[in-house]
Amino acid sequence: MLQTSARLLRLLSLLQTRREWSGTDLAERLSVTPRTVRRDVDKLRDLGYPVNANVGVGGGYQLGAGAEMPPLLLDDEEAVAVAFGLQSGATGSVEGLGDASLRALTKLRQVMPSRLRHRLDALPIDVVPQTAPRSAVDASVLTAIASACHAQERLRFGYRTHDGTETRREVEPHRLVRAGARWYLVAWDLLRSDWRSFRVDRMTPKTPVGPRFTPRELPTGDAAAFVSRGISRAAGQVSARILLDAPADRIAPMVDEFWGAVEVLDANRCALELRGDSIAGIAGWLSAFDVDFTVLDPPELRQECLRIAARHALLGERYRLATT
Repeated sequence: MLQTSARLLRLLSLLQTRREWSGTDLAERLSVTPRTVRRDVDKLRDLGYPVNANVGVGGGYQLGAGAEMPPLLLDDEEAVAVAFGLQSGATGSVEGLGDASLRALTKLRQVMPSRLRHRLDALPIDVVPQTAPRSAVDASVLTAIASACHAQERLRFGYRTHDGTETRREVEPHRLVRAGARWYLVAWDLLRSDWRSFRVDRMTPKTPVGPRFTPRELPTGDAAAFVSRGISRAAGQVSARILLDAPADRIAPMVDEFWGAVEVLDANRCALELRGDSIAGIAGWLSAFDVDFTVLDPPELRQECLRIAARHALLGERYRLATT
């Protein structure tokens, strides 16, 4: 028979792996009597673990939610997974969680066995600063939207479109979706009587929330697929392939995964696949990389680059004449 402390840990681990256990099943797993299981459950409750018990036929024990956070029991893989998640959260796409993530990571690391700390230290996470801040969202905004989704309450918010226009929206929120570094809300737009996705970093929720509603069924699959299709429509009307005279690791941080992809050619060159809503838009982006490049495809992009070059030559001459 296990010692009491080891048995309590084993009991807690079992309760965390299944929604409900019968007393008989737990007794068999622990090689004790049902009476000992009842005493051990009482000890877990004294330690702050909310273990619920249902009496009668079909009853059993289940680990519930309590008023305070008791200690968690994690196996090796779970502990490492949580630690990596906290590392990402400290520098991720949600503002306001960085300090809390670092505090939690410090506490977790202090109690980790050395074998786990070594695994964590062997794979540090570096985050490219140019990407995440562009679409980072405030944790309180994300929480407010998630609460409205869960409570099935209408949500009112100010919304800034891609061109900076400010509008007011009222929706029936369905689901939050994370796509890369961006967060989206999938919702039924009451004004347009249609499903829409909204970038959370462009939303300013208003309080109080609206009345409760009866959820609608999203007709085109799950929310993630709905957002993915919307991103593809917005960013995939035209495409181009360009050769850049720069290493891929220099270019990759400047390319969002939803409108471009970088391919390594050699140590000093890379190929860039770009998607956009127009050839003119893609041609304008190329100056941002500040390197020499060659248009591989399509031919229309070459013509647009020649037009831009002629325009800049004319402007250059005007500025030169202005100084003589």
